[in-house]
Amino acid sequence: MKYIKWLKTAAVFQFITAFVHTVTLFLKPPPNNETEKQIFDLMSTYEFDFGGGFFRSMSELTLALSSCFSLVCLLGGLLNWYLIKQNLSKETITGVININLLVFGICFTMMAVFTFLPPIILSGLVFFFLIVSRITISKET
Repeated sequence: MKYIKWLKTAAVFQFITAFVHTVTLFLKPPPNNETEKQIFDLMSTYEFDFGGGFFRSMSELTLALSSCFSLVCLLGGLLNWYLIKQNLSKETITGVININLLVFGICFTMMAVFTFLPPIILSGLVFFFLIVSRITISKET
């Protein structure tokens, strides 16, 4: 039952990723120069018209998307931890791991292409430990 150890490790990294990313939602980096100051001002003050009375700034859109990433990581970690505790069949756990691999594999790819080192590393560790748990559970059946 080594796969449980690896799946728990993946869940722990899902929790860590959710926590770290949530903390960064409340940090406001100071601009380093006049250009960055203009960008930050525009991101928080200029509102796009999305029709139907919806006016949102880029900062508001970024906050919504970033909080959703934290929630997806939290959901994955909680779900994995709960299912481990339920003593389900290996077939059920394998299916859950496959779903996790799909979602967090796409997530890792997006992070690797569009973000910077900390989210790439954290999402990569989640994906890596899910792969290890999937390989391990296949060898045990």
